[in-house]
Amino acid sequence: SQLRGFSVEIFNSILIMSLMPLLTKQNVDIYSFYINSTVTSRYATTVITSRVANTLNESQEIQFEVKIPKNAFISKFRMTIEGKTYDGVVKEKEEAQQQYNQAVSRGQSAGLVKSVGRTLEDFKTSVTVAAFSKVTFELTYEELLKRRLGKYELLINAQPMQPVADFKMDVHIQEKPGISFLEVKGDLSTGDLTNAIKITRADKDAWVTFYPTRDQQTTCRSCGENGLNGDLLITYDVERQNPQGEVVVSNGYFVHYFAPSDVSRIPKNVVFIIDRSGSMHGKKIDQTRLALLRILSDLDEDDHFGLITFDSEVSLWKRELLKATETNLENAKSFVKEIRDRGATDINAAVLQGVDMISRHPREGTASILILLTDGDPTSGETNKDKIMANVKEAIGTKFPLYCLGFGYDVNFDFLTKMSLENGGVARRIYEDSDADLQLQGFYDEVAVPLLSDIQLKYPGGTNLTKTSFSLYFNGSEIVVSGQITDNSVESFTTEVIAVSVRSSLVFSLAPRQPSPAAAFPVLPPAVHSSRFLVSVVGQSMPLCFDVTVPHKLRLFQDSASEFSVNGESMTGQSGFHNIAFHYKTNHHLTISTTSIRYHDGQNHVEFLWGQEPTQHKTEDVSLILRSDELDVTMGNIRVVILLHKKNRDVFLWPAVQQQPKDVKLSGILGKNADISYEEIPGLQTPTLKLKDKEVKTSLVMVKDYRFASAPAVGCWLVPFQAVVQRELSDFTVTEL
Repeated sequence: SQLRGFSVEIFNSILIMSLMPLLTKQNVDIYSFYINSTVTSRYATTVITSRVANTLNESQEIQFEVKIPKNAFISKFRMTIEGKTYDGVVKEKEEAQQQYNQAVSRGQSAGLVKSVGRTLEDFKTSVTVAAFSKVTFELTYEELLKRRLGKYELLINAQPMQPVADFKMDVHIQEKPGISFLEVKGDLSTGDLTNAIKITRADKDAWVTFYPTRDQQTTCRSCGENGLNGDLLITYDVERQNPQGEVVVSNGYFVHYFAPSDVSRIPKNVVFIIDRSGSMHGKKIDQTRLALLRILSDLDEDDHFGLITFDSEVSLWKRELLKATETNLENAKSFVKEIRDRGATDINAAVLQGVDMISRHPREGTASILILLTDGDPTSGETNKDKIMANVKEAIGTKFPLYCLGFGYDVNFDFLTKMSLENGGVARRIYEDSDADLQLQGFYDEVAVPLLSDIQLKYPGGTNLTKTSFSLYFNGSEIVVSGQITDNSVESFTTEVIAVSVRSSLVFSLAPRQPSPAAAFPVLPPAVHSSRFLVSVVGQSMPLCFDVTVPHKLRLFQDSASEFSVNGESMTGQSGFHNIAFHYKTNHHLTISTTSIRYHDGQNHVEFLWGQEPTQHKTEDVSLILRSDELDVTMGNIRVVILLHKKNRDVFLWPAVQQQPKDVKLSGILGKNADISYEEIPGLQTPTLKLKDKEVKTSLVMVKDYRFASAPAVGCWLVPFQAVVQRELSDFTVTEL
């Protein structure tokens, strides 16, 4: 099948109440489903790769559907069909919706992202695949993990739509300050699936692998005959020995993470502005009352609070803020129990009244907070949303934050989001479910303990900064600022944080050290003048890796029966390979450098250049397909993809075997791993493996897996070269490529 004009369309504002039925055709085989997630300094990159075969003797439509976190964004999507790769184009939501409709009407393939529930968004696309053909889907999404209630959460959903013979989920977390705790929860960690999860911890690294068998994929709490259907939730936090925070520097840019905890709490002034309009009828108003009763019970005695209710009119329970004494709280709870829904919605007047209430009762050494709870659009008084936002922003004047909690699916959440962000707060959607009161309580817990106010972050020697002023900092949260170091001069770059605590003004200052390569790039480098190779081991979640000295010309793969071989030349001070050569039978020769590709078969000569338009060359025995930074090579019945990696100024090649007959066992330094196995020997101070009946001391390190274009970081056991191959390096060297 031919795919034209494919684009990935991102559309975030449509809500759908139900999902399309899952694919039920028995002639579709999802034979491989990989999820690889790498978290470095709270930034997560996740790659989902699904390989699907149409086993029917006629073409049919195959659907790809995955769920991604709401705060994530898609950075890459591609489909590979019949050796051709089609890269998606990410669009803004308005343009995406229009082009999506046009693509569907023309019978072309397009994808759309829609919100589905509290924490996830749904990405779907489909493509027609020819009889007995295969398609590979690859989706990459990224997100900055936010700290809430003292922890970061990495949420990964798995719903392949059928049990998968080869299902793998690999997560690697690296945090330079160290990982203080890590926990794995979620539907995919229940029942027999707990045996499929392996957690490996080091000081600054953690690895979580999830390799369920086909049978295990039907045994979790939310699983069934359609296989896995649930989430894996990984929560963790980092060590915080430095109250000034952590500064990560890389390539002339910096990120400052600031989250002090050894500071006394600040008493707060909190005003709740409660929508009691007719649209709050029923469960919404009932759950609001229940949540407020719980929140009032959690106020500290040195806090002050106020209650405002509104419909088309605004009512104040008391005209001034009251101290959270036992008597005042009991009276407030009695008032809350009597709140009834009625009338229209005058958001403008209600919020301005809340601002006035706090402004008329300033208290030194306290933190003021406005919390608006509503489910609808303004329908009374001032109804122009832009005017309302302007009025509120002028009234607050950056003195304190406004938090907006929107009830239900039909709330104008964009309006609430903009209004809260303009005033130093955030908006949160409260879903109209049985636990809506707990959702409200959970949000309040995040802002219940202010530690600092009037926070100003300054960066002498920095430019192009993100937001640097914050009205409040709450316990368990984190302030993140990023920017560029002026003239890339780390020596002159410092950080300074000025803030007000309950007792006095505080100043935190921090000057980052000159970053080492390991700080800028969290992968542990191989030994000097060597390259690091990764070897997957059947039945083990953690691969092996070993170092090989460079420079060398090496036999990478070889199949003597078909007269097929691949050689590679490594260079001193460079990753990967500078040159790679293919040989097939006696007359097919392919040489690849980091700039050009040359093929000849004794009669014909073909030359490509990296970076040129996608092209291909096919003969009866050989297929060459060039696209972007990949060269897809098929010689006989063996298919290898050569990836061109660009890492700073380092440009290099790396081969990845994509297809080989089951009866073919490739030899060579990268090919001989089918008979490798190992056991971990527990209880020893130094990590030790039993490998080939020998005990081998090892260490757990991280290495980039260059067999993938995204080069995900994976953990591996570093062992000596001879321990893996049990041969000398000279057995794999060649004199000529």
